[in-house]
Amino acid sequence: MSAADITRRALLGGGAALAAAPVLARARDPQVARFTGLREDGVLAFKGIRYGRGARFERAVAEPWDGARTRAQAFAPIAPQRGNPDMAQSEDCLFLNVWTPDANPRAGRAVMVYFHGGAYANGTVTDPLTHGGKLAAQGDVVVVTVNHRLNALGYAWLKPFGPRHAESGNLGQLDLILALQWVREHIADFGGDPARVMVFGQSGGGAKIATLMAMPAAIGLFHSAATMSGQQVVASGPGNAWKRTQALFAALKLSPGDLEMLRTMPVQQLIEGLAATDPVIGGSLYFGPVLDMTNLPRHPFWPDAAPQSLGIPMILGNTRHETRAFIDPRGPKVQGLDWENLPTRIAPEIKIDLDVDWVVAQYRARYPDWTPPQVFYSATTAGRSWPGQVIEADKRAKTSARNTWVYQLDRPSPLDPLRGAAHTDDIPYVFGTLDAPGSMSGTSAQARLTSDLMMRAFTGMAKSGKPGLPDWQPYTLPQRSTLVVSDGAAQTVDDPRKWERELWAKAPYVQPGS
Repeated sequence: MSAADITRRALLGGGAALAAAPVLARARDPQVARFTGLREDGVLAFKGIRYGRGARFERAVAEPWDGARTRAQAFAPIAPQRGNPDMAQSEDCLFLNVWTPDANPRAGRAVMVYFHGGAYANGTVTDPLTHGGKLAAQGDVVVVTVNHRLNALGYAWLKPFGPRHAESGNLGQLDLILALQWVREHIADFGGDPARVMVFGQSGGGAKIATLMAMPAAIGLFHSAATMSGQQVVASGPGNAWKRTQALFAALKLSPGDLEMLRTMPVQQLIEGLAATDPVIGGSLYFGPVLDMTNLPRHPFWPDAAPQSLGIPMILGNTRHETRAFIDPRGPKVQGLDWENLPTRIAPEIKIDLDVDWVVAQYRARYPDWTPPQVFYSATTAGRSWPGQVIEADKRAKTSARNTWVYQLDRPSPLDPLRGAAHTDDIPYVFGTLDAPGSMSGTSAQARLTSDLMMRAFTGMAKSGKPGLPDWQPYTLPQRSTLVVSDGAAQTVDDPRKWERELWAKAPYVQPGS
């Protein structure tokens, strides 16, 4: 453990500085360039801005302005998906949202562009947890959030049908690149600096960023990055991607070559086909980035970190109890858990092929006071949700660059004693949306201190290429310095989960989807 502790006094001071960001007086609806927005959370908000349009299975393009002023005061439909059934969905979903303290083109504020989670299958930035007003106001930055094409509509591999579809496996990624090109061309109108663009994303959003860091078309479009519980060590190979496309055809009862029917069928019918069993990893069908040698010419972090990204400062983070978010502590996978059935329950949840009886024995010897649920969640987190981050951080640390920082959120949810610090729990701290529906942070003084800390770290990275916490040391080998965030404070700890890291490194990590 280092001597560098981030004190509550420093956090309180930082929170006061953040709170000093300007709050705009009520006035007529704001207008920026060709858009009419609204006032929200003390900043200007512009919602539902189109950044592109694309036909099904074709690369999207930007549209020229027709001269008309656009009302940008409501979120646009989200991408078609099996999730979020209560939200309006449409294939015409290439829209983004902007929050800015003011729209002075000379302001030159740092820009933070957020990509949502949900793997590559579901999700949206219209989730109240990721509304950008509070982050823009308190952090004095311009916040952009992006929706894009998902699942088969964004990532189905169709190149075997001919060269016209050579880009098909990465259309969702190309949507994100198109959105970043829009930011480069237009964000100055909203008070942003196109030379200081940070991308950040949670879960699948982080994986999308890791993938962009190996895509040549993304070079120069962002200048720093942060991934939150989301990694992409390798992409799907074309062979496995094609198996998934064939499985989709079979689920939809299409002949193997009937691409035209797939192109023209009602989108809801296509989405229903995603419930088919994945032929590679089980579960429902997975569609994600493909090693197509066209837009993605190499794996993001194999055999090393993509050289094009080494100059990009990067934050990588995870939560201490990731899997408590999606393996319900009150659900059937944990009910009746005991030492006898623990290995068989762990086995399907991990992505590293180790003897689970041996794994349980190692945990019991190391932590003799732990209960079966404690071992279950620690093992599934360390054997599933955490290894990708370790691999990415280590790959970057093996180079001469010293521009990688790693955090671990340990603050447990005060709202649910069984949840711990679970997957997604860092989102409201970074966005300042502690009171939003779905937040598990609570709104206590400790929650606000934690949010101030996380927000300072992220906005500092956007503004300067370094986290806004000067005591946070870069991640290097063999120290593996990690910022451990607890209840309103943080401290730098070297290799905080060394024992688990070494245990799970005894076999290769299998990237979901690969």
